Amino acid sequence: MRRIQRPRRPTAAMRDGGAGCKENGKSNTCREFPRVPLQHTAVSAQWIAVDCATIPARSFRALFMDTQHLRTFIEVVRQGSFAGAARRLDMASSQVTRAVAALETDLGTRLMHRTTRKLTLTESGAAYFGRVSTLMDELDAAADDARTSTGEIRGMVRLTASVALGQKLVVPLLEKLHRQHPGLQLELRFSDLVVDLVGQQVDVALRQSPSIDESLVGLQLGPLRFRVCASPNYLTNHGRPEIPADLSHRDCLRIALPGFHSAWSFRRRGVADADVEVVPIGGWLSASSSMSLLASAVDGLGPVLLADWLVEADIRTGRLVDLFPGYEVTSTHFDNAVWLLYASRDHLPRRVRVVVDFLRTELQPLLGAPALCIP
Repeated sequence: MRRIQRPRRPTAAMRDGGAGCKENGKSNTCREFPRVPLQHTAVSAQWIAVDCATIPARSFRALFMDTQHLRTFIEVVRQGSFAGAARRLDMASSQVTRAVAALETDLGTRLMHRTTRKLTLTESGAAYFGRVSTLMDELDAAADDARTSTGEIRGMVRLTASVALGQKLVVPLLEKLHRQHPGLQLELRFSDLVVDLVGQQVDVALRQSPSIDESLVGLQLGPLRFRVCASPNYLTNHGRPEIPADLSHRDCLRIALPGFHSAWSFRRRGVADADVEVVPIGGWLSASSSMSLLASAVDGLGPVLLADWLVEADIRTGRLVDLFPGYEVTSTHFDNAVWLLYASRDHLPRRVRVVVDFLRTELQPLLGAPALCIP
């Protein structure tokens, strides 16, 4: 039977944290610790080369860090708080605090300044975060490659969208996506507030505008068209507006989000160089949720301007009436579009790529336009 050779014991220099190295006449510091072959390390630990100009050499134990401590530290920085990291990692706040404290003890330096109001990185902490966050990303990418070498897609993909986009466009596709990739895990974050993809570690976003963040890749899925609708009950009680200008005398339902104006713009559909008619809009009800406005319109509370993919089913079933089918209308600008955004990386994980490709394939025909990619 073949004998398995045990890894050699660490040398004195390794145990002393590189004490045998000399730089600028000092014997206790060096720029980089000796390299340990990968086969000599445990799966749950990783070699961290520490810049001794900011972090002093410590015991041999300090050279090997539990990756969970590293990931916890990275998450605290990205979330900006221990409580946020605890929620994100599904850990108790005390566990997060102990993990970061253990990491600081191993390194022999403080990584963070903590106050009741805010958390800031020390100079050593900022330098350390820059190096270990990159290392963890590379480890995750390597693990992703290893898992998918057999062809099966596995792992977690986090996707964000507005509540309306998510409920109407994404949720109906989930069964098909799961059938194609049963090993894929999805975390859906539907919110009408803009999510920081990089800071919140979100992989993919669906939005109704392109991103100004140059670190993101934008894929235009199709134009975003709007309709002005009201319920049959509302029209029975209040009469149907004959022209767009009539809406200025009605209580309309308005979206309360940045970028949406207190006026609706109309232009004749299919007419070259058609004039734009701007109609000031008022009313007693506004909401940040398109889904809330849709329900209010169906209940007869007033005319509403919403995306065609959101109201199409209700128009088809007679729950809503398209008031001005001969007009294009918007409360922002006429070149609106639905965008698919994801982080620009040298190595895009395969699990993220399959979700991006799936959404593009499924949503482009629904939204009715070829894709335009803007890095």
